[in-house]
Amino acid sequence: MALSSRERAALRAEANHLDATVTVGVGGITPAVVQSLEDAFRSRELVKVHIGRNANVAARDAAAELARAAHADVVQVIGHTTTLFRLNPELRVRQAKRAARDAQ
Repeated sequence: MALSSRERAALRAEANHLDATVTVGVGGITPAVVQSLEDAFRSRELVKVHIGRNANVAARDAAAELARAAHADVVQVIGHTTTLFRLNPELRVRQAKRAARDAQ
């Protein structure tokens, strides 16, 4: 799914306050890193990834590879940090149910 520039801008604004939840270390993009990213996407749609300075992969390359592995879209790459987005319909249903329950 390709994001429009308007959607990308909104997601960048939303991601501004997020901390990195996944870190790519010296070993580069390993199956453990991809699994960690999948775990993060189970509870949120927007995930920030920090690519360590000693990682053996460039930030833009890492972002593209992680997005491909997680079936996500790259929102932005700034320095050693990238933001990825993947739509999670189940999460939206849970949030709607929680909002309906709280409104009662």
